[in-house]
Amino acid sequence: MSELLEIKNLSVSIFSPSGEVEAVRDVSLTLRRGEILAVVGESGCGKSILCKSIMKLLPKHAKIQQGSIIADGTDITNYTERDMVKLRGKLFSMIFQDPMTALDPTMTIGAQIAEAILVHNKKLPKEEVRRRVIALMELVGIQQPRERYKLYPYNFSGGMRQRSVMAMALAGDPKILLADEPTTALDVTIQAQILDLLRDIQKKLGTATILVSHDLGVVARAADRVAIMYAGKIVEIGTAEEVYYDPRHPYTWGLLQALPALSRGRKELRAIPGMPPTLIAPPKGDAFACRNEYALAIDYVQEPPMFRISDTHYAATWLLDPRAPKIKYPMGGGKNA
Repeated sequence: MSELLEIKNLSVSIFSPSGEVEAVRDVSLTLRRGEILAVVGESGCGKSILCKSIMKLLPKHAKIQQGSIIADGTDITNYTERDMVKLRGKLFSMIFQDPMTALDPTMTIGAQIAEAILVHNKKLPKEEVRRRVIALMELVGIQQPRERYKLYPYNFSGGMRQRSVMAMALAGDPKILLADEPTTALDVTIQAQILDLLRDIQKKLGTATILVSHDLGVVARAADRVAIMYAGKIVEIGTAEEVYYDPRHPYTWGLLQALPALSRGRKELRAIPGMPPTLIAPPKGDAFACRNEYALAIDYVQEPPMFRISDTHYAATWLLDPRAPKIKYPMGGGKNA
């Protein structure tokens, strides 16, 4: 599987009245053709800013400070807005997390999907546009598309609205799909349906997907690989099986311990103590050290490098240093760190 997207040492800052927020810090990622890569972490860890950096949809007070973004073999890091307009929708497209605000309440669902199609092909005949709209509605699982073509967003449930947003995102047949917490506003049953739909789309169209979430449990059923993000950095990355069954970073341990499905038999869910650090002045050393019960003295002084566990599994924790004490995965079933 060849790499469709490559991010190298990307750093993004947001300039606020309080100071410079280092929202994304030296992130390197690859996305292969036809795979789903999940980026998981707490709110505020930089996941959405990372996606908006790829799409060049950053707010005016944000700036890419260093690094490169290579999409389909082309370095787009310094592309202008005019250049990006040609790529959005065709090379990559984005599903936003709130379908309530992503849809225009004054337009029918069919008209909104048609508008997304016509952006990329203005001369398409009216009947062909309608045919494509119906095909997209069927693709994303909207039943009776001919009857629902003329309905408005308020006629649709939350799950149906999210399917409509997905249809709009797929209108230009993009190679890369960025899904920014697409299941946040939905109940558990509908979340599962949307994730299964993402997987079906990946299989049918070969679309590569970056799936952003704050919930490791949500992405388990869809992701091929998982990247754990904390305080603007990737702290662990590997295949879904490696991250779920052989996690190596204490932050990943904390996220897994907070899952109800993995806490059966316990009186209460474990929570990660404390709060993520402010990124206006990131702490010295490992940003997770002050919340990490397994922190070593070096964690407060020096930032850990990415240690290689296997060809596909890496984690940034000093516990993987050969000189570090051996700590067993606290949930059991995992291997020694």
